[in-house]
Amino acid sequence: MDKRTFLKSMAAVAATQAVRLRRDSLTARLPALRLTPPWTLNVDVLESCSCPVFCQCFFTDKPPASMVMDHGHGHEQHVCEFNQAYRVNSGHAGSVRLDGARFWFAGNAGDDFDKPKLEWAVLTLDSQMTDEQRAALLTVIRHLRWYRPERWISYELADPAPMTWTADARGAHATLGGGAVAEVKLTTMAGMHEKPVMMMNMDYFGYPRNNGFVLMPSDVLAYRKGAHPFEYVAKGTNGLRTTLDMTADDFPA
Repeated sequence: MDKRTFLKSMAAVAATQAVRLRRDSLTARLPALRLTPPWTLNVDVLESCSCPVFCQCFFTDKPPASMVMDHGHGHEQHVCEFNQAYRVNSGHAGSVRLDGARFWFAGNAGDDFDKPKLEWAVLTLDSQMTDEQRAALLTVIRHLRWYRPERWISYELADPAPMTWTADARGAHATLGGGAVAEVKLTTMAGMHEKPVMMMNMDYFGYPRNNGFVLMPSDVLAYRKGAHPFEYVAKGTNGLRTTLDMTADDFPA
């Protein structure tokens, strides 16, 4: 190899190494690419239950005692009858968008959340959703035991029904079946400087993230259909609003 050819080959090697060094340096500065999870869900929930504010089931797993009359005789019972009205802020399952989807979960958790099975629950999906959206949403929320049939002695997936959901700084209102099936109406509890009273850093039925709980005593808590109807009006029972978030990354296979 003559001197000129040798110098050209060395120059080519040097240029290749320089390009590689610049590429490696740039790659080191770039954030790692992150694939979109197979599913995501960010949802607001309005909850009301028959417990006093704030529901002690979050702390003790046991509802407080309440007095009921039966054939003229009073006796204590421990129940947590509840409505949960959900509105999806954003989410997807595969290519199916879930933004704006709504669903309702109602039931009675019974006298002890530590029991393998709680009393009864009914899940209803909004009739405005498509069949594809309903199937996708069920796949997502059943990553949580709370929504799975095996958590309950009696569990029903009801026929879809129309649902309304509104909330602002003063309160919130949701209906199922125009209120004929179920209704929740809440008023925001004001604290210092007229700001909402908040509870922070609590778990909510297995969701990995929430933004804290706005305390909103209940004006109406009613489930008016089926074998176990209940209704509490102007009782000031427990109510709350929170935003929940989870993705497929929270549930590794």
